[in-house]
Amino acid sequence: MSTHPRAGTRAQPEDLVDLSALLDAYHDRHPDPDDPAQRVAFGTSGHRGSSLRTTFNDDHIAATSQAICEYRAAQGTDGPLFIGRDTHALSEPAWVTAIEVFQANGVHVLADGDDAFTPTPAVSHAILTHNRARVSGLADGVVVTPSHNPPPDGGFKYNPPHGGPADTDATGWIADRANELLAAKLDGVKRGSIDRTGLGRYDFLGEYVADLPSVLDLDAVREAGVRIGADPLGGASVAYWGAIAERLGLDLTVVNPEVDPRFAFMTLDWDGKIRMDCSSPYAMASLVESRGEYTIATGNDADSDRHGIVTADGLMNPNHFLAVAIGYLYANRPGWAPDAGIGKTAVSSSMIDRVAADLGRRLVETPVGFKWFVPGLLDGSIGFGGEESAGASFLRRDGGVWTTDKDGIILALLASEITAVTGSTPSERYRELTGRFGEPAYARTDVATSAEAKARLGKLSAEDVTATELAGDPITDRLTSAPGNGAALGGLKVVTEGGWFAARPSGTEDVYKVYAESFRGPDHLARIQEEAQAVVSAALGT
Repeated sequence: MSTHPRAGTRAQPEDLVDLSALLDAYHDRHPDPDDPAQRVAFGTSGHRGSSLRTTFNDDHIAATSQAICEYRAAQGTDGPLFIGRDTHALSEPAWVTAIEVFQANGVHVLADGDDAFTPTPAVSHAILTHNRARVSGLADGVVVTPSHNPPPDGGFKYNPPHGGPADTDATGWIADRANELLAAKLDGVKRGSIDRTGLGRYDFLGEYVADLPSVLDLDAVREAGVRIGADPLGGASVAYWGAIAERLGLDLTVVNPEVDPRFAFMTLDWDGKIRMDCSSPYAMASLVESRGEYTIATGNDADSDRHGIVTADGLMNPNHFLAVAIGYLYANRPGWAPDAGIGKTAVSSSMIDRVAADLGRRLVETPVGFKWFVPGLLDGSIGFGGEESAGASFLRRDGGVWTTDKDGIILALLASEITAVTGSTPSERYRELTGRFGEPAYARTDVATSAEAKARLGKLSAEDVTATELAGDPITDRLTSAPGNGAALGGLKVVTEGGWFAARPSGTEDVYKVYAESFRGPDHLARIQEEAQAVVSAALGT
């Protein structure tokens, strides 16, 4: 992937979305149900698209909201529905559409008391708080967000009563029903105007912030005087960080409190687009530049389910911070069950494997998608679940569930707790890990392919891989299902003693993604990446 010449520089007027055109298109354009690109499609984080591409419009959200009403009724979910939204321009009109449909279907909707922005983890926290010790009247929720996607995009995701991302059984049913409604020109969608007198109110911010000491040792952070700079990147956590500073007495500065649906204050990402990716050194360039002002600086994406950690050494690689967080938490959470496992996705760094082995903890390796960690976080059998894309959550200090969706806020605060308790920043802690376990080289690349090859890749079996060596090492494992739970990887992972690669088809482009890692340096990593394409081609017969 080539880097745009303006990557890391401030956005210019020509980079900004035309808000009027974007919002007009939300109402004026109607999807063609015969065009697969314009149908409702739930990925790992809900339905996403743009009104300008006729992939995220009023029709989509009305149909999807009606489908959710029918799904929750079929499941016997009859409690309130918590709804939140982020700061993308399309989130506001989609929020309105959804509430109009939910109310017309007799669903009791709980929205923010001030109609304010609501991070994904605050919605998950609210669902779990309501459902605690209940067996009936269970709540679920919706978050209107495309996460870190560019400003023209919108997103819509459903969290059932377990509080985490909906599984494919739910999202598949909802998407199929929504597309039936689109094909019927919304015949069957119940809808009226918002009844604000009947709209329930919930203090998402107050409940979430007040409960933070149950999951983090903030006394240690306060007493150590850790100077924190928190950059919401114009997202839904902006008011939360201000409240955390004020109500919990932390030395915390909200680096950029500005909210602008054009995200004009952002620096451009690697491809020259505005993207609120807090794991990208290009999108985080401004915060990285100001790192000398803080002990720990952090960033979140627009719905705050991802975290970026900046120390004096710069922006940490997400894999590096996950390994540090795991090593710290399992040594400093005596309230967790002694057999609580460590959840990681199959494409996360093997440094986590080495940390887990050193801790004597069970490693639960799953396919990509945070939904796989939900059951373990609910019952405490997994203490920490994390993805290589900078999304994670972990248990309360007493071993109870905190959130079952990714929580970028607590991961950001954890960086300060680690610094306060250990006297070392997370990047310094990572250097200690590499001194003990070796220094891995990790990369992700995209390989062009055909739609047919993508489909075959997603259905490979281990027997399809005939290669016996990778980058000079004997292949020790060929995986098409996850070791931690037996679920299909939707691709292939090949492992040797010195490294590994995983290949997964893209859900949006005619490419497959190759994740690779070597504990023998960048040159060996390059060999793994090169030979991975040959292994995949042979397995696919291309």
